[in-house]
Amino acid sequence: MKAIEALGRAAARIGPRMPVRGLAPIAGALALACGAPAAAQTLIDAGSVIVDADSEPTGAKTILVVDGKVQGVYDPGDAALAAYDTPQAERIDLSDKTVLPGLIDLHTHISGDPSGEFWRGATTPPEYFTLIAAKNARITALAGFTTIRDLGSRTDQVMQSLRRATAEGLVPGPRIVTSGRTISIVGGHGDVSGFTQHVNDVLDSGFTCTGPVECSEKVRLASQYGADLIKITATGGVLSQQGRGLEAHFTNDEMEAIVATANSLGLKVAAHAHGARGIEAAARAGVHTIEHGTYIDEAAARAMNEAGTTLVPTLMAFEGIRGQVGTGFYTPVVDGKIRAVAEVADTIIARARANGVAIGFGTDAGVFPHGENAGEFRLLMAGGLTSRVALASATTVAARLIGMEDEIGRLAPGFSADLIAVEGNPLDDATVLEEVDWVMVRGRVIE
Repeated sequence: MKAIEALGRAAARIGPRMPVRGLAPIAGALALACGAPAAAQTLIDAGSVIVDADSEPTGAKTILVVDGKVQGVYDPGDAALAAYDTPQAERIDLSDKTVLPGLIDLHTHISGDPSGEFWRGATTPPEYFTLIAAKNARITALAGFTTIRDLGSRTDQVMQSLRRATAEGLVPGPRIVTSGRTISIVGGHGDVSGFTQHVNDVLDSGFTCTGPVECSEKVRLASQYGADLIKITATGGVLSQQGRGLEAHFTNDEMEAIVATANSLGLKVAAHAHGARGIEAAARAGVHTIEHGTYIDEAAARAMNEAGTTLVPTLMAFEGIRGQVGTGFYTPVVDGKIRAVAEVADTIIARARANGVAIGFGTDAGVFPHGENAGEFRLLMAGGLTSRVALASATTVAARLIGMEDEIGRLAPGFSADLIAVEGNPLDDATVLEEVDWVMVRGRVIE
C-alpha cells in the first residue's frame, strides 16, 4: 500500500511535459507494488514430495530453490543445506502438505471470461481485455497452473505483453506460451461473424486466409507478432455465430501450407477440430495437437497416431456450456450446436483410448470460469484415465508438447521452481488438485 500511495503522490506531481527520465522512480514504485522479486534462496519443508507422475511420494523432504530454480530435494537436516540456511534465506513450512510440480493447461483463453454476448467485441476496447487477462493470470496460477498455452486472444499483442509481464514478475501469473490470434478461413470459426458487413470488416483482425500462399503469409505474420505456436480452426466451432457445421474448413493444401510454414519457423500447430474428417485432415497435414476432438473415430485416430498427434480434449468446456443451453445465455445458433456436441462429448476419452490416441491436459478455460481448470482431472478419470496418467497429462506430457520437458513438468535439479502444494496424494486421487493450497512460479510465491 505504501508503494501505491507513493506512486499516487508522484503521479500528482507529474506535469504533461515531464521528461521520460522522470518516470523511472514511478516505474520502480509500480514494480514494487506489483510484487517482490523471488528470494535468492528458499528452503521448502514438505510433508512429502512427488517429483513426477512416475514416482511415488517421498515422505518428508526439504526442497532447495536458488535463483528461481530447483537446486535439489534433500532429507530434512541434510548437511548440504547448511550453507543455504542463512538469515537471508526464506523458509517455507509445508510440512503438512504434498509438494509436486506445477500443472500445465494446454488450452486456455485468459483474455476473456465466459459470455454469450458475442457483440462485446465491437464495444470493448483492447485495454480492458488486457486487464481481464491480468486478473485471470493470477486466478489461474492460484489454481495450481504454473504454465499455460493460450490459444487465441481477444486483441493483438495482449498475450505477448502478458507473457513478458508474468516472466518479469510485474504481474502474478503462470508462464505463458501463446499463439496470439487464431488463423481461420473467411467466415469460419475464429473469424468475425454476426454483424453487418461493414462492422465485420472493422473488427477483422487480419488473420483469415484463402489459398496456400495467403495462409502461409498469415503464419509468418503470427510469427512476426511474437507467437510461440500457431493456432488454426481446422473445422467449424460451437460458440461462433456461423452455423455451418463442424467439419473441415481449410482445404488440404491450405493446412499443409500452414504446417510446413510453421515448421520452417520452428513453430508447432494446434488445430481446433470437432468433426472426424476435419480431425483426420488436420492430422494428415501434420498438426501437433488436436483441440477438442469431439467426433474422433477410428480413421481420425489412425491418422493422429501415424502423425504423432496428441488430443487435448477440453472436457471442462463441454461441461461449462451445456448448462447454459436454453437460458438465453447463447444465441439460438449456438444453442443448436451445443445440443449436438453434448450428445457425444462424454465419450471422447473412451473413443480416444480405444484407438490408442495420446492425451494431453487442456481445458478451454474462458469458456467456463478461470480457476476451475483442475475440474478436468475428474472428467478425464470418468473417461477411464487413472489419477497417475491424468497427472502426467498435465505435467510431463504437457511439458513435452510445448517443448519444455527439460525445464518444467518435473521437480528436479535445474528445473524451474514451478511448484504447488496440496493435501493428500494426487497419484491416488487427482481430484485433490481442485484445492491447491500454495503456489510458486519461477521461484516466486503467488499470493
